[in-house]
Amino acid sequence: MELQKRLEETAKAIKERIQGELPTSAVTLGSGLGEFADKLTEKTIIPYNEIPHFHGTSVVGHAGQLVVGTTSKGTRVLALQGRIHAYEGHSFEEVVFPTRVLKGLGIKNLLLTNASGGMNPKHKAGDLVIIKDHLNLTGNNPLFGPNHEFLGPRFPDMTHTYDPKLREAIKEAAKEVGYNITEGVYVGVLGPSYETPAEIKMYQTLGGDMVGMSTVAEAIAGHHCGLKMAGISCITNMAAGLGATELDHADIKEEANKVKDTFINLLNSSLSHF
Repeated sequence: MELQKRLEETAKAIKERIQGELPTSAVTLGSGLGEFADKLTEKTIIPYNEIPHFHGTSVVGHAGQLVVGTTSKGTRVLALQGRIHAYEGHSFEEVVFPTRVLKGLGIKNLLLTNASGGMNPKHKAGDLVIIKDHLNLTGNNPLFGPNHEFLGPRFPDMTHTYDPKLREAIKEAAKEVGYNITEGVYVGVLGPSYETPAEIKMYQTLGGDMVGMSTVAEAIAGHHCGLKMAGISCITNMAAGLGATELDHADIKEEANKVKDTFINLLNSSLSHF
């Protein structure tokens, strides 16, 4: 089935399930960061396996459900509680399908979040960092192949992939919650193996501040179809060669859990400014 028809079918099915007004802002929640959606009130919850053309999640820390609800600030929001990854065997078109569906639901602003490895010595585990730009080192691109003109242009300009106004809104929100937030460049890699120390040195040389296995494809596809994008990385560990211990996904979830209250407060405040 062609992409446009699948997107239309999915958006229609979701709209039929949502109670009340559709929001204009959405957030994609990364590994261990899903509790934000749990705290929403007046919720409609739709498991991914009940949504046409969606894939269920398989990675620990990704609940795999779409949640529409209200934040503590009174903002109506749609949350993608978990995502799928290319390293699970999905194509990039499948990875970005939920992002493209958001456009059909009337979403204007999308906040992408992730758990990442820190490469900047100024950062430490538990820091929240605004994504100001990215390096796509996955070896792929969700726009590869014939262009879908109904979504966007063949050659989209990527200068402001992470919208400057939304980034400023997050900075203002950080002041409101008393958090000293910084910005950084996110390096997107394919995974699932963690990076070698030599690779981390290369990414640092290229200007990277944090590294992870998601977000970049969604940012490209979202920007292509006209969504205003922003991103926040939760640094859950220092990258290979920069810490004293070996990397373990269980530790990543644990570190994300430590900062969850600050993360939730920051998202509540940020989304109220979007």
